[in-house]
Formats: sequence, structure tokens, C-alpha cells
Amino acid sequence: MTNSLRLSTPVGIMTLTATETAIVRLCFGDEIPADSEALSEEEATPLLRRAAQELREYFAGDRRGFSVPLAPRGSEFQKKVWEALRTIPYGETRTYKQIAEQIGHNLAFRAVGMANNRNPIGILIPCHRVIGYDGKMTGYAAGIDIKEQLLALEQRYSRT
Repeated sequence: MTNSLRLSTPVGIMTLTATETAIVRLCFGDEIPADSEALSEEEATPLLRRAAQELREYFAGDRRGFSVPLAPRGSEFQKKVWEALRTIPYGETRTYKQIAEQIGHNLAFRAVGMANNRNPIGILIPCHRVIGYDGKMTGYAAGIDIKEQLLALEQRYSRT
């Protein structure tokens, strides 16, 4: 059983989902997973409250990394990609090819793209920091406009 908390953010409603020990999902929108109980901020577990606070700090430009424990559900390859995404510094980007090379699968940039697309914990695992080989914005589950907003936010605050 998991618990979920809806948050209002500058890029819209987001829903955090957690077990007792780790965040397992962060999605755009207000959908609560079937195996999860929706909680208010007052009812939320300490972990959900802490994750919500870290996200508020991120959007305010006061946080560049996250400390809440994460437990994304996926294949071993996906987890390897997601771990590599967490190494991309705040305010910077990488290409799918660079991530493929980083994890030792030089030609697997399309598979990296698919793993990126299936990232269950957006922002906390910063898949928005991955762009096309030519520097162009490529797909993002919440839409290119939100990806651009997140990158612009990081660019703005990385200069201060």
C-alpha cells in the first residue's frame, strides 16, 4: 500500500506517491494510483511532507538537489539510466547519447530515450535535463512546454 499527496506547483498539479520508506512516483496531474490512498497535507506521512517541501524549495530556486529516498520501479536497464540522470548537474543538460555512453551502452540511445520516457519519478529523477543530440527539446511526458519551463527555471537560478 502506498500513500499519495497532490501538490500545486508553478507547472501545475503534481502527485507524489510513497511507500513508508521511499518516493515511488511523481507525476503531473492529480491521478492517484489504484493501490494508493490520497492524503491531505495534514494527513501526509513525514516522507511525503518532506518531498513536498523539497519540491517547493526547488520551484522557489532554493534547492538544486533532492535528499528524499527514491525507489523507482523498473527494469535493471531503466534503473541504470535513471541513476545516470541523477548525476546531471542542476541547470545543465545531456543528450541521450551521452547518457548511453555513461552507462556503458554506447549505441543504446533509443533505449535510453524509452527509459527516460518511463521515468516514474519526474523532476526528482531529472529526465527533463535530457535533450536531443542537436540540442533540441525532445519528448517529455508532461509536454515540451513544461520541460522548457523546468530548464528555464534551473537556468535562471543556476546563475545566482
